[in-house]
Amino acid sequence: GGAEREKETQNPKQFDPLTIESKKAATVVLMLNSPEEEILAKACEAIYRFALKGEENKATLLELGAVEPLTKLLTHEDKIVRRNATMVFGILASNNDVKKLLRELDVMNSVIAQLAPEEEVVIHEFASLCLANMSAEYTSKVQILEHGGLEPLVRLLASPDPDVKKNSVECIYNLTQDFQCRAALQELNAIPPILDLLKSEYPVIQLLALKTLGIITNDKEAQTTLRDNQGVDHLIKILETKELNDLHIEALSVIANCLEDMDTLVLIQQTGGLKKLLSFAENSTIPDIQKNAAKAITKAAYDPENRKLFHEQEVEKCLVALLGSENDGTKIAASQAISAMCENTGSKEFFNNQGIPQLILLLKSDSEEVREAASLALANLTTCHPANASKENSTAVAEADGVDPLVNILSSRRDGAVANAATVLANVAIAPWGLRSANTVVQSKAALTVAATACDVEARTELRNSGGLEPLVELLRSKHDEVRRHASWAVTVCANDELTAVELCKLGALDILEEVNLSVNRKNKFSEAAYNKLLNNNLSLKYSLTGYLSSSNIISDGFYDYGRINPGTKLLPLKDLCLQEPSDQRAVLLVNSKSSDVSPPPSTEDKSSDVGYGRSISSSSSFRRASKEKTNTGFGSPTEEKSEPPSGRNTALSKGTTKERGSSLSLGRGKKEEEKMKEEEEVSTLPKLMGEGSPEKEWYPPFDPDFRVYVYEVTKSIFPITNIKEQIEVLARYVAEKMGGKMSKEKLHNFSWELHISELKFQLKSNVVPIGQIKKGIFYHRALLFKALADKIGIGCSLVRGEYGRAWNEVQLMNESRKGLIGALPPPEVYIVDLMFHPGGLMKLRSREADLYRYL
Repeated sequence: GGAEREKETQNPKQFDPLTIESKKAATVVLMLNSPEEEILAKACEAIYRFALKGEENKATLLELGAVEPLTKLLTHEDKIVRRNATMVFGILASNNDVKKLLRELDVMNSVIAQLAPEEEVVIHEFASLCLANMSAEYTSKVQILEHGGLEPLVRLLASPDPDVKKNSVECIYNLTQDFQCRAALQELNAIPPILDLLKSEYPVIQLLALKTLGIITNDKEAQTTLRDNQGVDHLIKILETKELNDLHIEALSVIANCLEDMDTLVLIQQTGGLKKLLSFAENSTIPDIQKNAAKAITKAAYDPENRKLFHEQEVEKCLVALLGSENDGTKIAASQAISAMCENTGSKEFFNNQGIPQLILLLKSDSEEVREAASLALANLTTCHPANASKENSTAVAEADGVDPLVNILSSRRDGAVANAATVLANVAIAPWGLRSANTVVQSKAALTVAATACDVEARTELRNSGGLEPLVELLRSKHDEVRRHASWAVTVCANDELTAVELCKLGALDILEEVNLSVNRKNKFSEAAYNKLLNNNLSLKYSLTGYLSSSNIISDGFYDYGRINPGTKLLPLKDLCLQEPSDQRAVLLVNSKSSDVSPPPSTEDKSSDVGYGRSISSSSSFRRASKEKTNTGFGSPTEEKSEPPSGRNTALSKGTTKERGSSLSLGRGKKEEEKMKEEEEVSTLPKLMGEGSPEKEWYPPFDPDFRVYVYEVTKSIFPITNIKEQIEVLARYVAEKMGGKMSKEKLHNFSWELHISELKFQLKSNVVPIGQIKKGIFYHRALLFKALADKIGIGCSLVRGEYGRAWNEVQLMNESRKGLIGALPPPEVYIVDLMFHPGGLMKLRSREADLYRYL
């Protein structure tokens, strides 16, 4: 019978039934204060019948103040009064305002007391109904738990009365939303009595039991308890019984949770339950059942052992079948299950032959959620699996008309879908294909794909190798605004590493962007960003084109200063410049502290592997560099961090440190290091011998051992100085001393630096001169050396090219006199570093032209 069924009350003193209308209700409520038990019992019964008639009457009783006197009757000594009052509350507690008042009146203890074993069934029924109504609200849940209501409710699950069972399980179901209750239910061993309710003849009780198990079995411990109590058998039986199809959805939810437990999955598989489950899901006509089955597989498939077991049971066939469902929820769940199963190589291979066309079909769905789930499955299928991301697979995607829907998803509002589609396009190398398309929409989306996927070195390398850079650069010329914008963005992303940036410049990206940026109509924020990014990752070109490197443009090994070039002129790569014969043109200055030997630092035993200017050099050559400026004899190998180099002479750096340096190495050690450095120098400065060395040997820029020693020395001596101004001054004196010392303006014309550079070019048989070998240098040599060393030790400075072979460095320093003042700090002031006339001097920059004229 229904939970709110009317029960005949067996009153020994037979009164005529007391029926009341609304207008008389007030009188009956007043009777609740009567001292006579018969009157109280009759009043409660009349109020019960009145309340049964509907919500309006419950509200009336609340307004008339019936609730408070009724709560007192819950603990009345007369059984009949108590029973009738409990019945009233069972009905009244469905009203929200009554619930609120009951919470304030704190009646929970009195109601729970009515669940005691000695109370009669009718009291159990209405007390449990009252609690079921109350427990829908959070505060009441807490109160029921705190007053120990859970234990009697679990006990009443075994009551002979179906209404008591129904109310008790409903209340427990509401309480399980709270995690503390779930833990308490485990302790009370509630799962066996809940499982027993599955055998009930009342569908509503079975359904509530399943819903409760669906929540409880999210916890591992409960999954084990359910397994140990043959719960899985019960659930599979329910699925096999057609008449119980209204319970199938909930039963599947519980099974889905239990499949996460490996032992349960093995048990289901061993008893043939898994086969039944998959067949049931595949053949069911109820969308929610199919959806829940796919969700169950997804949940379980996160465990590698489970995936293996599923694969043995050919779960893939079931999932591919579910992709064809009419229901969006099922399609999504099946796609997600495929994503999870992809972790298994065998499954991936299965889906390679079946599933991809179905998933591509889902990419055209009207539902964004379906498109996102399908694109994720495709992304997982084509990731890290050569067969799926191979040319054949690329063809499979293309043959199933996958490119267009994938490209269309790139303009979706859902970030996840965009990322998935971009991944698939990248995985099956569609981007380069799309870049070559004649269709502007495909061009635009393909460029967007490159921008979305070329965020790591591997992706950029792949793009270079697959010939994607060339068509990308061509798209920069597009007359279509969006194509140009997306192509510029893609170039900005690709230019994140030097290799790709240099390659893009070779393909003419810089020239095209320069031309685009000159046009008011064609330029955009992205084209400007791309131009700047390309230059900032190709500093040699930037300095030649613009004559300026900022403090954030860090010079690294391999940088070369070719001199000024005009816009539109190609800058030859360093390798080509190194292989040219020396000429009258200005020397190309090279910064490179890296040895060409990529194995550990060069040792004295084997010098034959050292490469000078791109060719292998034999160690038997007798060439020696006779140079008065040779200063680095006696230094320890810069690669040995522990060795402190003794200094041959008292340089600007040596003050205060000469003594400790000299004593830190024994004479023998110093000599050995000296020979090592000598030999390293000799090998690196050998003239290039035409035709020697194997042509297939990788080319390296000429090694500059002197510059490596400079880096070592400044790192050792200047880097530890804490005052930036002092660092700059000491470094400026060091640079000047390495480049021929302090100059006076009058004697500058006698400083024969040109002859020195010509001799170097002749000795090296090349126009490319490593900066460390220049011992007589003027403005632009010194400024480059200062910037290169400053960048190595983290001193921020810019490099500016002037007219007539001039160049200088600018640094920013805080005004010392303002440091202690309260309030906002003034902006730092810009100074030119003097490297010529008063090395280490700093000249404040007010007006660049006037100050430079004064300095130069």
